[in-house]
Amino acid sequence: MASREQSYRVGEAKGQSEEKTNEMKRSMEDKAREAKDKTSQTAQAAKDKTYETAQATKEKTQSAAESTKQKASETAHKSGEKAEEGKEKTGGILYQTGDKVKQVAQGAAEAVKSTLGMANNDDDDSRDPAHNRDNTTDYRTRDH
Repeated sequence: MASREQSYRVGEAKGQSEEKTNEMKRSMEDKAREAKDKTSQTAQAAKDKTYETAQATKEKTQSAAESTKQKASETAHKSGEKAEEGKEKTGGILYQTGDKVKQVAQGAAEAVKSTLGMANNDDDDSRDPAHNRDNTTDYRTRDH
């Protein structure tokens, strides 16, 4: 009978051992599944964060490009206005200079004519009080 009892105990120990092995196997599988899930979640979070960062960078780049474009446009417009102002000022100065040169040339021509005796007595200078020989002033009045 001892052999039967021994067989029973060996079978029981074997069953307990198999049960313990199966429990450990399930526990290891659960832990492996949890680790896999956690790794997957971490990878997805990293992917999402990378996407968000890329979108934010893209938006900032587009905003900066638009701002730069707008500033360049404003600068070009202001430059055009300044150029137009400079052109107008230059044109006015050149016109005034041209008039002065013309007046000086006419005065020089009249002086040369007068010196050579070629001046007409009907010229406008003969009516100008500054050019009258007797230094009298001509006062004219208008009747209203």
